[in-house]
Amino acid sequence: MYRDNSLMPKEAVRLVVLGTLIQGGPLRYAELAGSVRHFLDRIVGPSLDLMGTSLEMLRYEGLIEALDGSGMEDNALLGPTDAGRAEFETLMRANVRAPSAEGLNKLVIALKLRFLHLLDAESQREQVDNLAMLCESELARLGDLKRANTADSGHFAAWLDQDIAQAEDRLAWFQDRLTKL
Repeated sequence: MYRDNSLMPKEAVRLVVLGTLIQGGPLRYAELAGSVRHFLDRIVGPSLDLMGTSLEMLRYEGLIEALDGSGMEDNALLGPTDAGRAEFETLMRANVRAPSAEGLNKLVIALKLRFLHLLDAESQREQVDNLAMLCESELARLGDLKRANTADSGHFAAWLDQDIAQAEDRLAWFQDRLTKL
């Protein structure tokens, strides 16, 4: 994680692996690898930043373990360890980076929402509130940008308006989720 406690690509991959195992239970090596690859590809597309973390490394670090067999070579059944569950909790509570890392942000937000139900109710509310605050910060940033470019009536202004409308929709969606938790 960065100094601001936000997730890096490596941690995002850890989160999807650990969350998948905690949510669905143990999976065969090939099934887990395929599930993780499918999810990541659909959220951010092929990414060199996300290809580096292997299931073998997570096993070596003691975050997942083979429940039968030994690993990739015999398609072992894999599950999270206690250390993996603790790491999952830490990763779920990490910050989301500023919008400059949009593809990774989308992945992290998707992972948080995908696995949110695995946290206690108070932590769920805290995470959704943090995501709403992120939208508020994004709206403030975009508003500043729009005010600084009032003379632009072309494509950039239209793009900013569209981005602002999307951020407002996201904020309303997170606020609605917060009232339902």
